[in-house]
Amino acid sequence: MLVRDAMSTVILTIGPAHTLRQAAALMAARRVGAAVVLDPDAGGIGILTERDILNSVALGQDPDTERTHAHTTDDVVFAAPTWTLEEAAGAMAHGGFRHLIVLDQHAPAGIVSVRDIIRCWVPARTRDQARTPSYSGLGPSQARI
Repeated sequence: MLVRDAMSTVILTIGPAHTLRQAAALMAARRVGAAVVLDPDAGGIGILTERDILNSVALGQDPDTERTHAHTTDDVVFAAPTWTLEEAAGAMAHGGFRHLIVLDQHAPAGIVSVRDIIRCWVPARTRDQARTPSYSGLGPSQARI
């Protein structure tokens, strides 16, 4: 399966001057864990995640005065719509993040998250497990880890 099959094509975009509270409110209203930050002056694409907001609040910073530009990740790893989900998951695991902005012809086309990948993998793997006999004698709830 490819990234284009799993990604969300509805992207929340915000500007660098939004406050963290504004960003959090928009993210909460849309039930997303990340927003694409477009900075026309800097000419770049960044990402602001719920973890960025959480870290700021944990440091005692005021979400009503802190601007997204100070908390945006600018050295973003981008995915292509033609990447496999394995490639996307590998990039996330290697980089230690949970969201990838998907670029198509140098423009944001979507976002793929760990949750999107799991949502796609679980039904396929559940079907595969149903076809494969269990040799351990243990059911799924009894498996040893």
